[in-house]
Amino acid sequence: MKIKTTNTAGFTLVEIMIVVAIIGLLAAIAIPNFVRARNTSQKNSCINNLRQLDAAKQQWAMENKQQDSSVPTSGDVKQYLKNNLYPHCPSGGTYSLNAANTDPTCSQAGHGDILPTP
Repeated sequence: MKIKTTNTAGFTLVEIMIVVAIIGLLAAIAIPNFVRARNTSQKNSCINNLRQLDAAKQQWAMENKQQDSSVPTSGDVKQYLKNNLYPHCPSGGTYSLNAANTDPTCSQAGHGDILPTP
């Protein structure tokens, strides 16, 4: 007596294509949101670095009795920053300290050109 067994385990090509299409649709939705969140995070990090630089610059000017028009170097303010480390822009820009009476700026467009008031 022979017992017939059919081996139908596995997925059809149509089922696999549907799963791949769903994964592609989810990726198309998620990737732009990820990029937007990363850009927002980099911008916020840059603004916070500019705040720290402004505070260090003000402290340098007060301790060294500098005029408002004095422009510090990165070495001048480094000692007033945490761990004596000069911050870097997360987007690859560079920071300009400017004079003591003006806000520092970032070379990346839109990354702290105007330091927000607290």
